[in-house]
Amino acid sequence: MKIGVSSCLLGNMCRYDGSGAKDRFVVDILSNYFELIGYCPEEPVFGTPRDTIRLVEIDQNIHVHIGKSSVDVTEKLQNSANIFAQKAKKDNLCGFILKSKSPTCGMERVKIYQEKSSLNEKKGIGIFAKKLRELYPYLPIEEEGRLNDPWLKENFLMQVFAYKDLHDFLDTKPLIKNLVQFHTNYKYLIYAKSQSSYKELGKIVANQDKKDLNSILTEYTIGFLKAIALKSSINKTYNVLLHIFGYFKKDLKKEEKEFILTAINEYKSGIIPLIAITKILNLYVIRFDEKYLKTQKFLNPYPKEFALRSDTKAYK
Repeated sequence: MKIGVSSCLLGNMCRYDGSGAKDRFVVDILSNYFELIGYCPEEPVFGTPRDTIRLVEIDQNIHVHIGKSSVDVTEKLQNSANIFAQKAKKDNLCGFILKSKSPTCGMERVKIYQEKSSLNEKKGIGIFAKKLRELYPYLPIEEEGRLNDPWLKENFLMQVFAYKDLHDFLDTKPLIKNLVQFHTNYKYLIYAKSQSSYKELGKIVANQDKKDLNSILTEYTIGFLKAIALKSSINKTYNVLLHIFGYFKKDLKKEEKEFILTAINEYKSGIIPLIAITKILNLYVIRFDEKYLKTQKFLNPYPKEFALRSDTKAYK
């Protein structure tokens, strides 16, 4: 699995001052699971070290200026950003982590300056980040700073693994029956994001309009990628946990039911993390040999070593 990363976050000395901005989570953790590919559209054009660049609003258009002389380098940086964005497609990425606040890579709240002034507003998006979004609107993208938020981190990595899973599935040249199974496997993960999205995807799979398989797969792909990009929440996840609990409740003793329901409500109240509940549910999946639940991505969406569900702050 490949993730694109702003090159400075890997520790490469490519920033304007010749330094890097190594991110420990990216380098120490993600590198154990992903092939990390560095991207820096600025360095090939301006070298390292270099004068700083800034985004400047002139007549409602965004320009790129470099150095104290405010030389306009908009076209140069846009061309470089386009080259690197095209490279992202060839690299077959399943996600991207961008450098926050960067006029090239910043995903949001990048400073936009007034012409010939130091006054600015944090309302922009980096030139390269914007190009990535235009070309690959469904590619999972986050900034390194936002990944310090356990909720955003969990959602991002869940999205990355689902994105890769879908494209691996499509590479198998699936039949409609295979699509039905894939959709079934993602039922509760998508439910935890949006029940309406799951129903809409179900309509695509049902194919009442008798469309050809390629059309169905294309339509499903877009709908699926939109769905997994949605953020989950405590309440939505709580409802999914109750649904899964429903598979066992007739077979459990009264004390077991009370124990599980108490644990689920403790999760909802932020007392215990989600992993405590999914561990219990997975145990009952094995005990009762619930084949339908054994394939549910919601219960095991990514490697347990990430420990993303071990933090009570990973859900809002």
